Amino acid sequence: MTKLTQRLAASLEAAARLLRRYGDDEAKVLILGGVRSGKSRHAERLMARHPEVVYVAPGPVPSGDDPEWAARIALHQARRPANWRTVETGDLATTVRKASRPLLIDCLGTWVTRVLGDVGAWEAKQGWELRLDERMEEFLDAWRVAHVPIVAVTNEVGMGVVPATASGRLFRDVLGALNDRVAAQADSVQLVVAGRVLHLGERALL
Repeated sequence: MTKLTQRLAASLEAAARLLRRYGDDEAKVLILGGVRSGKSRHAERLMARHPEVVYVAPGPVPSGDDPEWAARIALHQARRPANWRTVETGDLATTVRKASRPLLIDCLGTWVTRVLGDVGAWEAKQGWELRLDERMEEFLDAWRVAHVPIVAVTNEVGMGVVPATASGRLFRDVLGALNDRVAAQADSVQLVVAGRVLHLGERALL
C-alpha cells in the first residue's frame, strides 16, 4: 500500500468514525433570518444536545473604537456554555474540513463581509472577483463533504429594499448566492422570523 492510499484509507476511516459517533440525521443545517430575529438563539438550542461544540466566529476582527459592536459580541459570548470552544477565523474551509466536533458557524454574513475585504472587493482591486470565487468554492466544497454536525447561521438578505450603495448591493448579491448554494447541500433549511421557526421544504426552480 502506497503512502497516498494509506492516507486516503486513514481519512475514510476517520470519517466513518465520526459518522458512527454523530449519525447523519440533519447533519448540516442552515438557519436564515433577519436582524434580531432569534436565529442565533435557535442555532444555539439546536447544538445544545452535543456535549462539545466548536463555535466558529468568522467575521472581521472588531476594532477597539466600536463599543456597540463589542457589546454585541460580549452578549453572544456570555450565552455560550462553558464546554463550548470558540474559534475566530476567516478560513472557514479549513475549519470545516478538519473538524472533529460539531460546529456552529455564526455567521455567514459576517464572513462574507470579511472575505470581501480580504480579496479587495471594496476597492475593486484587480482580480478580486477570481479571489472571491476561490474562497467561496473552497468553503462550499468543505461544506459538501463535512462529516460532523454543522449549524450555519446566515442573514436573509433578499426581502428588503434594494441597497442604495454599490457595496451594499454587492454584499447582498454575494451572500444571497452563497445562501442558495449552501442550502442546496443542507439537510435542513430553517427560516427564523420574530422568534418563530419555519422549516423550508421543496427547493424552488430557479
